[in-house]
Amino acid sequence: MFLKKSSSKKSKSAVKNIVTLNAYTDKKYIFKGDSFQSLNKLSYNTSNFITSYVSNKDMITTTVHLSRSIPQEDIPDILDIKAYEELGLDQASNYIISSVEVENAGEEREYHIFVAQPEVLDELFSPIKQQTKYIDLIVPAPLLYKALYKKEILQDNGTHCFIYFTKQDAFVTFYKNGEYLYSKSIEYSLEQIYEKYCEMVGEKIDEKEFFSILEAEGLKTTNSDYQQNFMKIFGEVFITINDIIIYAKRAFQLESIDHMYIGSVQGPIIGLDEYSQNYLGLQSADLNFNYNVSNDEWYIDQLQYLMLLSSFDYMEDESSIVNLTMFPRAPAFVNRASGQFIIATFAAISLGLAYPLVYLIGSYINDAKIYALKIENNKLSTEANKYKKILSDKKQKISVLDKEIGNLSKRYQGKTKTLTSIYDKKVNYRLKSGTFHTIAEELSKFGVNVDMLYSKEDTLWISLVSSDDRKLTELIQYISDHHFDEIDQIDIERIQKDPENHYYKGLLKVDLR
Repeated sequence: MFLKKSSSKKSKSAVKNIVTLNAYTDKKYIFKGDSFQSLNKLSYNTSNFITSYVSNKDMITTTVHLSRSIPQEDIPDILDIKAYEELGLDQASNYIISSVEVENAGEEREYHIFVAQPEVLDELFSPIKQQTKYIDLIVPAPLLYKALYKKEILQDNGTHCFIYFTKQDAFVTFYKNGEYLYSKSIEYSLEQIYEKYCEMVGEKIDEKEFFSILEAEGLKTTNSDYQQNFMKIFGEVFITINDIIIYAKRAFQLESIDHMYIGSVQGPIIGLDEYSQNYLGLQSADLNFNYNVSNDEWYIDQLQYLMLLSSFDYMEDESSIVNLTMFPRAPAFVNRASGQFIIATFAAISLGLAYPLVYLIGSYINDAKIYALKIENNKLSTEANKYKKILSDKKQKISVLDKEIGNLSKRYQGKTKTLTSIYDKKVNYRLKSGTFHTIAEELSKFGVNVDMLYSKEDTLWISLVSSDDRKLTELIQYISDHHFDEIDQIDIERIQKDPENHYYKGLLKVDLR
């Protein structure tokens, strides 16, 4: 017998916060408003997405291969049967079974199967379920590392080994090219390490002091007793880990382990990565990554962060994450049988009453609209009358001002003409004496005499006398060329020769500008 995991579709817009919790330590965090902070108390809130994990020691795993010719719809049932066969499960017992397919191009399809006993999950998560009413996602702890590759925190090439110490479990996990490969628990959880230390020294050491030194100083503690015993215990730890690495290389045909990451729920154990590198000869580092998530604590359990990242992946694609929850949230009201019955009943009653009521309701609606429009019309009429009166007053004022502007404009034009005339007389008036002086110089220049000169306003008449008629012509041409901007017109009547004295005479008329 077995229990299949339940699937509950949720609207992404309905989820506002993500709550991650460690059921083993009762430590919980909430991601809200781009901040990841510790949560003191759980409560029922459907806008919270609840995520937890099940430790590696509380489940069993196996890998099965299926022919690619098997229809997709038959695969879930076959995987359940395979799980019972491969793991030797009790046919009379129920189990929570889930699986994930390994991406490969082989002739057969490969699946990792994860199995948990309902009794174990119920004992672990029932206190939480009583407070939250549901748990959306329970991820097998070894699969949490998958989020590191999906979010590109680690590159998905090569083989990586992860070692993580929690209070109740310590497990080694292998990933190859970003895909889960194998995991195994070891008998060196933090609580077991504490107990082994007490056995070594032959007395019960204060637990708080022990973990304080392990967290703050690690293998580089200045306390020689602690340092010596830490080295012995972790020497045993790495002997066990080395045996697991040897097995994994042989079983999965691994040429090498490219990188090892070591961490704990308490924080990085100082000196452990160096010890690992020296003991195993593998490149090692702390399992402590930067997730670009805001928080106030100096260190947060890495599995809390990985649960947060896995929650995002699960909400994007439920099939991409193995989910061992047996406490799904209740479906939406419209999806429940009781909800559908109530909706159907209400709809039938509503349809029965709708026909006779439709006309009565329509009449009331029209009356209400008419009443509302009358009130609005009265308000608008009052407002319109107020603005009409304002416009009338403004028009009267404009009329008076237009008359005043007309009178002022006439006065302005008269004064403008007077000032223009005065300016013209002062600036543009030419003295006739200056004109006469200029003409006299030019007459002398061309050897021409004057026997009569007469002027009226801007016109000059000059009687010219010369011994040669060409001199008269040259004078006129000179005046025309050099004074064209001062003269409107220049003209001379025909030139005549006086028979008595043989002089030439002509009457020159000059119109000045």
